[in-house]
Amino acid sequence: MQDLTLTQATPILNFGHAVIASLITSRGWASLSVYDRIGAVYGFVKDEIRFGYNRSDDLTASEILQDGYGQCNTKGTLLMALLRAVGIPCRLHGFTIKQQLQKGAIPPLIYQLTPKYILHSWVEVYFDGRWINLEGFILDQPYLSAIQQRFIHQGETFCGYGVATKCLSAPQVEWQGEDTYIQKEGIHDDYGVFTSPDEFYAMQGTNLSGLKRWLYSKVFRHVINRNVARIRAQTIEG
Repeated sequence: MQDLTLTQATPILNFGHAVIASLITSRGWASLSVYDRIGAVYGFVKDEIRFGYNRSDDLTASEILQDGYGQCNTKGTLLMALLRAVGIPCRLHGFTIKQQLQKGAIPPLIYQLTPKYILHSWVEVYFDGRWINLEGFILDQPYLSAIQQRFIHQGETFCGYGVATKCLSAPQVEWQGEDTYIQKEGIHDDYGVFTSPDEFYAMQGTNLSGLKRWLYSKVFRHVINRNVARIRAQTIEG
């Protein structure tokens, strides 16, 4: 892999920030094999950064780490920053996903205000001479387990609560050197690959603007995050 832009920091992928540098040093990730380096970073973002809704998609990696939670786009930003910080080339693949995928995670009244197609992304990591798609990091295991337990009798194909998969009981979410997915079946538009989230958001914008963006940042996301916390605690509301 010769493209140095795929290992560089950007304003959003600010892995030189002290909070990120301190994390990497404390975890000792840089001393691991490439396979284990990817797995350790992936596992951290998947399960130690909880599924939740930040104030905007285009936050910096250090802000997302300090939040301690994120969704597809923000957790993807943090994953990319950490991968690049330990020398792993990666890029972003941009999409939209269908609104239905968020039903249940987002309470009904707020759900009615969300776009029909929502900006989405996954991370592509270069490993063993090929690009591997990483999307299975979006939901932390306690949250995913609550969904699996709640809908155990509704079949394998499932769309809602932040999940879109053909195999709810055993989705491809763990790092094993292959693609991982948890929302793939909800994809609508494919925008192609980008060297960084900075490039992606400069071209596609973010999900909300104007008054909706302000209301989401100040009010709605807090309501959504409380609902997500209830789901994680297995007290799902209808």
